[in-house]
Amino acid sequence: MSLTVQVAGKSDLGCVRKNNEDNFGYDSRFGIYVVCDGMGGAAAGEVASKTSVDTVLKYFRDAARTHRYPVIGQTFEGVSERANALASAIQLANANVHQMGAKNNSQRGMGSTIVAVLTKGNFFSIGHVGDSRIYLIRQGNIQQLTNDHSLVMEQVRRGLITREQAERSEMQNIIIRALGSEDTVKPDVDDMIALPGDMLLLASDGLTKHVKDDWMLGIIQEAPTLEQGCADLIDAAKAHGGDDNITCILLRMAEQPWYKRFWNWLFPGGSKWQNSF
Repeated sequence: MSLTVQVAGKSDLGCVRKNNEDNFGYDSRFGIYVVCDGMGGAAAGEVASKTSVDTVLKYFRDAARTHRYPVIGQTFEGVSERANALASAIQLANANVHQMGAKNNSQRGMGSTIVAVLTKGNFFSIGHVGDSRIYLIRQGNIQQLTNDHSLVMEQVRRGLITREQAERSEMQNIIIRALGSEDTVKPDVDDMIALPGDMLLLASDGLTKHVKDDWMLGIIQEAPTLEQGCADLIDAAKAHGGDDNITCILLRMAEQPWYKRFWNWLFPGGSKWQNSF
């Protein structure tokens, strides 16, 4: 049984900020979904996040035309070719943001977080840098799949402070790994098997620092559509201060309609007409 992906996304300025440094994008034809949260002041953060999203999407669009995943930067053992392609796309985004910052004084030091999901059939790969997050909602439970690359969460992992202390810390916004900060970056990547009914949430910290996991789960479960789920998540963050930009993408893994399964059975190697369904 092969799965198909349903998707919705939304970004909001929030209640305090004057410009939106978040960006998101996806291309369901190639199974790629991305959320980025920029940093750098003025318009630089917005440039960094948009460049990152655009670079990752272009990588997979180009790969579809050439039928190969170019290797960019470091490769990782123990994960699929799909996950390594995601790592290459993220490392290419890092290089582009870093080069832009080096060439333009007004953008010097800009950076961005990134979370990305690459789906194919019954599998998906995740990649991230920074403190934006990916959650898996499965069979009534919610699980964070990413580990924040932040100072406070590094302290939590080392047992120096508790998670509760981290959530109250004034150093929550200090990121220890981001796109564009240096000429190279090491993304975290992983592979997972998808089950029918699985949902994935990609979110910037403007959502996750105001809406706790159980609350997010309830909002998503109660929403009649993915679009409404995104809107309700953002409203919840704004109701509790909304002091940052807020962005999220929701994915649902669903069984393919009978006609897609029949078409794939007829043409197991694919067809130029396949995307018309």
